[in-house]
Amino acid sequence: MRLTVILALCLLVAAPIRAETVAQSLAQVQLSFAPVVREAVPAVVNIYAQRVVAQRTSPFIDDPFFGDLFRNFSQPTPRMQNSLGSGVILSEDGIVVSNFHVVSNATEIRVVLSDRREFDADLVLTDEESDLAVLKLRDARDLPVLKLADSDAIEVGDLVLAIGNPFGVGQTVSSGIISGLARSGIAVGSGRGYFIQTDAPINPGNSGGALVDMRGHLVGVNTAIITRSGASHGIGFAIPANLVKQVVAQAREGRNRFQRPWAGVTVQAVDAALAEAFGQRLPEGVVLSELHPESPLVAAGLQRGDVVVSVDGAHVNSGPEMMFRFSARGIGGRAELTYLRNGRLETTKVDLIAPPDRPDRARRIVEDLSALRGLSVVRINPAVIAEHNLPLDAEGILVTELRDLSARTGLQPGDILLTINGVRVVTTDDVITLAAEPTRNWQIEALRDGRRVVLRFHL
Repeated sequence: MRLTVILALCLLVAAPIRAETVAQSLAQVQLSFAPVVREAVPAVVNIYAQRVVAQRTSPFIDDPFFGDLFRNFSQPTPRMQNSLGSGVILSEDGIVVSNFHVVSNATEIRVVLSDRREFDADLVLTDEESDLAVLKLRDARDLPVLKLADSDAIEVGDLVLAIGNPFGVGQTVSSGIISGLARSGIAVGSGRGYFIQTDAPINPGNSGGALVDMRGHLVGVNTAIITRSGASHGIGFAIPANLVKQVVAQAREGRNRFQRPWAGVTVQAVDAALAEAFGQRLPEGVVLSELHPESPLVAAGLQRGDVVVSVDGAHVNSGPEMMFRFSARGIGGRAELTYLRNGRLETTKVDLIAPPDRPDRARRIVEDLSALRGLSVVRINPAVIAEHNLPLDAEGILVTELRDLSARTGLQPGDILLTINGVRVVTTDDVITLAAEPTRNWQIEALRDGRRVVLRFHL
């Protein structure tokens, strides 16, 4: 009712209205999203994914006396698990975007359109960090598509529609507004993502569905809600369309994992105390607290202590927000950074690059009959730092995988080897050499999450 009044007032202010054009009853006043729905719904699909999961099936597992014994000795048996989600068609030849959590580890993916056509689909690209996945429908052509909106152009308060298949009841449309922008720290993917917030109801099964504007264009891909009951409480999140655009572009280039531009920096959000120290009227931007020597920001002239306040004219107030701006530009692009140094605003251009994969990783796998058999290690370089989310100053030899006997050593993927049996580890070849030593008593020192750990074991 309030919306009807506001619209009427806007019409009265905008232009003179003749008496015969004024609505005489509520029946003559109609507000409908139907034209937008007709435009968007055909390109939103239902996704049925099957995956194999291991499950322990002993009937005694829950026994209060013998449960622990049977949990230890019962063998897990594989079973099929079905998951349901939604997706959005972005090309006539069958490129579909959905959520990573909908299709991850799927052995079979089936996609059903609103007109009941069905297609088998292949998973062609994933990005767990943003919770995006790209599918390719087999033998598809002349499909309905959704156009991508410029997600930077939306504002809080804009009307949006969420389209998907909640609870498997069938394709459903719900309405709401943009409730917030630049949301980060949400427990989705890596937890380092950047999201649009909406109060349009999003429920289980809506994952991967479309969030569209009033032109029927894709603003974002629905991904998560904050809830205590499992149902929508009006706090939903969507992945911005500008990031979706880059993810799909890399899928078309043949990549199977999305690669972000590498900044090579650690940042800290500016709070009120820092703003006062920097002479800012309001707290805004991020402080560059660490820079890797190979960072493209170093090449562009930035220094530790500079405050980045905007990227391509868009304000940034967190690390995920800055990285989103870089990712939306894509590798090979250039971004304009405005930053504060010594009380003055400066502007520079930054080349957006992939993390340098040099020096060579020199990957090695221990294959000899030793306690470390099955251990995989690499030399740390900027690309390894980015892939494994290591500190910028990380160096040395990284454990990447543990199989066979090495899985029993207590080492973990992500450990940085320091010494093996008292001998310092400098290269990956050192690991191979030390693993071949004829000994039964082992001691390994490693860095784990910044702390030194000592592991002792006997073969």
